[in-house]
Amino acid sequence: MTITDTPVDNGVNTEALLGARQALSEAPEAAAFTWRARCRWVHGTHSTSTIEGFSGLGAEHQHRKAFTFEIDHPEVFASQDLGATPVETVLAALAGCLTAGVAAVAQHREIQLRSVTATLEGDMNVLGILGADPSVRNGFEGIRVRFDIDADASSDDIRALVAQSQKRSAVFDIVTNPTAITVEVA
Repeated sequence: MTITDTPVDNGVNTEALLGARQALSEAPEAAAFTWRARCRWVHGTHSTSTIEGFSGLGAEHQHRKAFTFEIDHPEVFASQDLGATPVETVLAALAGCLTAGVAAVAQHREIQLRSVTATLEGDMNVLGILGADPSVRNGFEGIRVRFDIDADASSDDIRALVAQSQKRSAVFDIVTNPTAITVEVA
């Protein structure tokens, strides 16, 4: 790490995060969160997903505002291209989670960030989702994440930031490990 005369400010309140970690370690029942999303079909392959509230810390919570995402498929799939595809939103979620982690870890390690850009690419053979080849999986064959980070730190320190972010990323864990999913019809 490079020591500067200016206090590090990446916009992350690590004191509060460390306090929350301590408090939740002492009251693990409060650490159980349920995140929610609601998706409403619009027309064709177009849908609107909305995120408004979640539960955690033993209570229900509302975001300051509802977050809405338009989801669709591109014209090459005979759709209207009115939003990002579902798989692109997964890449965006992974990028957002890893990038937030980089900022939080950098703040904790007193590394000043100047810029962080994550570029993600996911390879997929669409014969699987089209039902044209049952031997082809429906999901990504692989995802590549490339960080471009400008910071007051050595290359080794930057790699360590990314490694720690990856280790603690909820979305990285979701994408890389099987998650039990229950689907039911009301």
